[in-house]
Amino acid sequence: MAQATWNGQVIAQVDDSEIITIEGNKYFPPESVNDEFLEQSDHKTHCHWKGESSYYDIVVDDQRNQAGAWYYPEPMEGSVDRVGKNFANYVAFWNGVEVS
Repeated sequence: MAQATWNGQVIAQVDDSEIITIEGNKYFPPESVNDEFLEQSDHKTHCHWKGESSYYDIVVDDQRNQAGAWYYPEPMEGSVDRVGKNFANYVAFWNGVEVS
């Protein structure tokens, strides 16, 4: 079982077989993420082969982890083939979020 936790809360949890690993980051299927802890962020970045990523702030017990999670709403053409699976809206975590 794979989990993402921050500030004592499980933010995402899923069977390991449903995780997509891209460049060492574990991406969780959108339905495995507890969206009550996520708030859409205005922050965006661009990857030369995956496309534009959007971010979530993670909010637990009035503490905010700014841009602590990211996803690709519309991966660039060819990137899905490179990964081997459609990873649109799969969520990855960083910035102190523990993924195990």
